[in-house]
Amino acid sequence: MNNLEVAEVCKSYSGRMVVDHISFQAKAGQILGLLGPNGAGKTTTIRMIMGITAPDSGSVWFTHDGRKVNGVPRSLIGYLPEERGLYKEAKVTQLLVFLAGLKNVPAPEAKTKARLWLEKMDLAGYANAKVEQLSKGMAQKIQLIAAIIHEPKFIVLDEPFSGLDPVNQDLIKAEIRNLAAQGAVILLSSHQMSIVEELCDQIFLINEGKKVVSGTLREIKENYGNYRVYIETADGIEQLSRLPLTAFTQRLGETRWMLSLREGVTPEQFARSIPEGFLLDELQIVRPSLHDIFVKIATGGGEQ
Repeated sequence: MNNLEVAEVCKSYSGRMVVDHISFQAKAGQILGLLGPNGAGKTTTIRMIMGITAPDSGSVWFTHDGRKVNGVPRSLIGYLPEERGLYKEAKVTQLLVFLAGLKNVPAPEAKTKARLWLEKMDLAGYANAKVEQLSKGMAQKIQLIAAIIHEPKFIVLDEPFSGLDPVNQDLIKAEIRNLAAQGAVILLSSHQMSIVEELCDQIFLINEGKKVVSGTLREIKENYGNYRVYIETADGIEQLSRLPLTAFTQRLGETRWMLSLREGVTPEQFARSIPEGFLLDELQIVRPSLHDIFVKIATGGGEQ
């Protein structure tokens, strides 16, 4: 069973605390979303977990095959960085075999794995192409293959969907889920909140180096933010905006409105309060999206 444990890690540069007593766990089969605005400390946290830089204090532990060790063994790490870097003159298969060899995968085995992954990623026809001949999305998929070809047990994916169209996003999402199902611990960092909502089992959101919220998406939505009501009506919104259950209203279109309910108000309570005879073409009651929560935190709109 693989397990990552980050305990009270801190890091400062030039007297400024960049990561401030961060602690979390990620277990085998889980996809943990490590989120935060630019400059929040995500990259520094990732670098400490991977052993690229040492924390000033705190510790990182990784459990694999029943052994708990200080730090994640590099042979077990798969890393897709936000900043891409592939040798443009190299041919795809040769490059993958070379990079797998750096992780101690024998060349014959690496060739077999490369062929299988290229087929999975719909890139079999580019096995002998040079990297410079690939589109941005194709190169992104090659970079992902390079990160996981050695079957790592701890995988860090930093903006893995950059440059991908919706079809290839779905392909990559399916492979990430497969990797988790096979027992890998996956750390996902992305600003694409809708994808994070789809993929992540746990979310850990930091801002200014400190934990802001953590938990499952359901837990975060239940504890962070009131229900929102989206209404399509030709009647106007005055009757509903005056209800004591409503905090504020916002017009979204000629006949479309958004109402924010007051803290603690349930969808059932609001539905029962709608005046008899009020004409509704559409009614949707939802929690704030992860995007909304992220923006609220990033802009200093409060924290839970």
